[in-house]
Amino acid sequence: MLHTLNDLQNLSIHASDGDIGLTKDFYFDDKHWVIRYLVVETGSWLSSKKILLSPISIKEFNQEQKTLAVTISREQVKNSPDIDSEKPVSRQHEVDHMEYYGYSQYWGNTGIWGSEPSPNMMAPGYYSVAPKPDNLDNPEMSADVEAALSRDNDHHLRSSHAVAGYHLDAIDGELGHLQGMLIDIDTWAIRYLIINTSNWWLGHLVLIAPKSIKEVSWPTSKIYVDMTQQQVKDAPTYDPSVPFDLEHEQNLHTHYGHNDR
Repeated sequence: MLHTLNDLQNLSIHASDGDIGLTKDFYFDDKHWVIRYLVVETGSWLSSKKILLSPISIKEFNQEQKTLAVTISREQVKNSPDIDSEKPVSRQHEVDHMEYYGYSQYWGNTGIWGSEPSPNMMAPGYYSVAPKPDNLDNPEMSADVEAALSRDNDHHLRSSHAVAGYHLDAIDGELGHLQGMLIDIDTWAIRYLIINTSNWWLGHLVLIAPKSIKEVSWPTSKIYVDMTQQQVKDAPTYDPSVPFDLEHEQNLHTHYGHNDR
């Protein structure tokens, strides 16, 4: 099932030994369009410090109770490497985070979660028949990590709060602005961007798959889409009050002429 980022805001994080805090933001990878970290504001037990939570640690989402159960403990969170959530997360920060929790690196492979289709399959102790990268048994830092560290200036993690309101341009003109995202809770992939066309058309909402994005200009806060205005204008209207089911998705596929998965 797909959920908006608004659905995932202010979720209570239940650790194995108590509550950690509430979700406040999400860092997504703009190369693979997937949520890499949830920004969690801890309670008074940790002076309301903000910490990063990887979807690898998530084991259950309860929409009715607005909770996420995780496999890590408050004690682990308390002793985890410090990360300033107000600044860009560097690859070195990610390496420190992954090593501390005993997670495999998600980069350096072909899937959105390393060689796995979902983050929970990367959790310590999870057995998978998928082929593993050759460097897992290397005691030295892998070439993948070294290369990633050298590319810090071109890191792909972005704050979902920071991109809200970005303007979108079609091939032939303005489309509207980014209002939200639809997330696949099983993989934490961003399946669709929610576009508000109020500053161009009649103000209705439409969905666009990330594969239609040809460029994101972070300095100018613009997203360039490989579609025409007419294609987007004629797209099925998205109503956030109506559950987004298979029929809605099939209508999108029919309109855009491709499978958006």
